[in-house]
Amino acid sequence: MTRTESLEIGESGAVPDDAAHSLVSGVEVVVPLKELIDVDAELDKLARERKKIEQELQRVSGKLGNEKFLSNAPADVVEKEQAKLEELSARLAKNEESRERLGKLR
Repeated sequence: MTRTESLEIGESGAVPDDAAHSLVSGVEVVVPLKELIDVDAELDKLARERKKIEQELQRVSGKLGNEKFLSNAPADVVEKEQAKLEELSARLAKNEESRERLGKLR
């Protein structure tokens, strides 16, 4: 089903820099990426995504930095914008982490 060439099951250890990993039902799955993906294309994709995230962050930060917006908007709208800011910040951090990891594959 996975079309893998090999499968290794072992004790937990460090995840190599050239691998993606995910925790699934208490099992950590590690997939080496170096020969599976086009690193430059993925880095370009991450750069485009980062630009969009930064633009949206700037927009949301502008709203939350505007005293007029804060004083006139209903509390639930302000809370949604604050939650959006936190979510975008987390996405930006994840994007940077992914970019650093992929950069090591070059």
